[in-house]
Amino acid sequence: MTGLDLSALQGIDVHVHVESDGRGHMSLDDELLEASAKYFKATGDRAPTVEQIAEYYRPRRLAAVVFSVDASTETGHPAVSSEEIADRAAAHADVLIPFGSVDPRAGAEAVRRARRLIGEHHVRGFKFHPSLQGFSPDDTQYYPLYEVIEEAGLPAVFHTGQTGIGAGLPGGRGIKLRLSNPMLLDDVAADFPGMPVILAHPSVPWQDEAISIATHKANVYIDLSGWSPKYFPPQLVRAASSYLQDKVLFGTDYPLLTPERWLRDFEQLDIKPDVRPKILKDNAARLLGLAAGG
Repeated sequence: MTGLDLSALQGIDVHVHVESDGRGHMSLDDELLEASAKYFKATGDRAPTVEQIAEYYRPRRLAAVVFSVDASTETGHPAVSSEEIADRAAAHADVLIPFGSVDPRAGAEAVRRARRLIGEHHVRGFKFHPSLQGFSPDDTQYYPLYEVIEEAGLPAVFHTGQTGIGAGLPGGRGIKLRLSNPMLLDDVAADFPGMPVILAHPSVPWQDEAISIATHKANVYIDLSGWSPKYFPPQLVRAASSYLQDKVLFGTDYPLLTPERWLRDFEQLDIKPDVRPKILKDNAARLLGLAAGG
């Protein structure tokens, strides 16, 4: 397929999960999948493959950043292959933008794998979920990994705030929410100014912290995934429509939240008309280094 044609797109969804490899292997074990589906009241297909995501997004005139999360060390559950996601997404380059995921706790192997994902599989960024992966992102033992990402000039998206994974289970299945406090990423953004840091989701209960960091650090962005826009904290809506209008990004968390639902509710937000295209497409296009027709 040809590359992205920005002029033909109405938006770029920067937060789409590949939950299945298409051969029966899922990104999470059954207990965690069921808990997150219950939390999100998800009723649709929880296991879209790379190809199914492309088929879903293409007629909607949307591009999608696709990834999974490698939390093998913390969960004991093998990840969906980021290499396979990237290679399969290449056949759908008109709508799919692959990000990689490595398990930070794999140490030197995570660094080597990140280099391979960049050099051999051409990922356009990386996804981390500190709570699910069980690591504190400000720990300097993970800095060699960030160095590789910064060297390549790629962005890194970090889950922040509440998570539906483990929600309602005893002890939350051991998943620690504090690891997804966006303040832990302030050091990362300060120490790696050449690596765009995307704070994924409205960072409840730390929304003010996320807004503060994105205001202070030129390399920090906020994606609006994981929540229907009608539930966005009011201070996030105000910031998105004014002083952070160039720093916020459309994202859904598909398949847990569909773009139809997100876009319908986004229409009802008090967002300036000239800011809407920035949030839906222009900010992501600039951040990802995309050009019209390529």
